[in-house]
Amino acid sequence: QVQLVESGGGLVQPGGSLRLSCVASGSFFSDYYMAWYRQAPGKQRELVAGISSSGSTNYVNRVKGRFTISRDNTKNAVYLQMNSLKPEDTAVYYCKATERGYNYWGQGTQVTVSS
Repeated sequence: QVQLVESGGGLVQPGGSLRLSCVASGSFFSDYYMAWYRQAPGKQRELVAGISSSGSTNYVNRVKGRFTISRDNTKNAVYLQMNSLKPEDTAVYYCKATERGYNYWGQGTQVTVSS
């Protein structure tokens, strides 16, 4: 069982930045595939960015060049640096860990982009 705890959400003005953090339990964090998803009201949950155990990353087109996913295996943590935020980035952001075919989710953190 992997437990995930996200933090770092909040209210930010358009053009601002936020850094989300997700800390995972478990002894094999370096083997996990980690990802950030988001879900806006009335919409399906969507993949935002992912990072493999080797550090390879992928992003949804809408956030390329603005968001950066990274991981620190010494801290069992994955991060999402979000720059140039737009109102359409408003959503609950979830951290997901995939380990040996099983998916684990965090509780989510709210990000609101508004003036």
